[in-house]
Amino acid sequence: MQLITKVIALTLMLVFANIDLAKGQSVVFYESAEVQRVMDQYAAHNRLRELIPGYRIQLLSTTDRRKMENIKQKFAANFPYMQTDFQHTPPYYKLRTGAFASKVDAMRILHKVKKEIPGAYITKADIRSTELIN
Repeated sequence: MQLITKVIALTLMLVFANIDLAKGQSVVFYESAEVQRVMDQYAAHNRLRELIPGYRIQLLSTTDRRKMENIKQKFAANFPYMQTDFQHTPPYYKLRTGAFASKVDAMRILHKVKKEIPGAYITKADIRSTELIN
C-alpha cells in the first residue's frame, strides 16, 4: 500500500509541474534515491506480473486425478529439468509443462516429450516473461 501512495504522490507532482510549465515557468525535479528505489521496485513488480502470449506443452487433460498424478511422475522421471503445472477446471485436470515464446521453441521439446507421452500437444497460453524457456 505504501508503494501505491508514493507512486500517486509522484504522479501528482508531475501533474502540477505540467501546470507550471503551461505558465511558461521552468520546473526542475531532483529525484531522491528513495523515489528512484520505489519506482524501480514498482517496475520490477510489474515485470513479474506481466503476461505475454506464448505456448506450453499440454501433457494430459483428464477427469481422473490419479491418472494425472501418474503422468506427472512419469514426466518428472524422464524430464527432471522441466517443471509441470496442473490446472483443475472441473471436471478436467490439465497437466502442462514449459513456457515458450514461439511455437517453434515448443516443438523442439515436444518432439522429445512425445517419445514418452504420445498424447502431448502444444497449446497457447499466457505466460510470465520470467518463466520463458529458451
